[in-house]
Amino acid sequence: MSFLLPKLTSKKEVDQAIKSVAEKVLVLRFGRDSDAVCLQLDDILAKTAHDLSKMAVIYLVDVNKVPVYTQYFDISYIPSTVFFFNGQHMKVDYGSPDHTKFVGSFKTKQDFIDLVEVIYRGAMRGKLIVRSPIDPKNIPKYDLLYQGI
Repeated sequence: MSFLLPKLTSKKEVDQAIKSVAEKVLVLRFGRDSDAVCLQLDDILAKTAHDLSKMAVIYLVDVNKVPVYTQYFDISYIPSTVFFFNGQHMKVDYGSPDHTKFVGSFKTKQDFIDLVEVIYRGAMRGKLIVRSPIDPKNIPKYDLLYQGI
């Protein structure tokens, strides 16, 4: 399903997307087109893209083609989804140690729709961090690699 969503293939394209998407949530999925979990997530993103078109713009970013952002956002697990609003990185409290990105695939389309809606409403009120509406048991658990360093 990754062929249904637009791809950003260079740092310049990612920069342009971050700067130019206004009054909508920018969703950047970092991953690989060949990864099974990424394909599962891409399916959810593609199915919800039309429903969220008034609130969000979704792009796919290949971690191998944009290593600057892969390193900047510390993308060590794929897929990872990062959110922006008016050029500002939006953080989400998932109940995990990392608020900068969502790691893994969403369990349902509704989880993703609810998350984008909460980010959009929070951003419209000027918030830079919002609390995740997703049930904690639907959020993948992982350990931070740099923990304890």
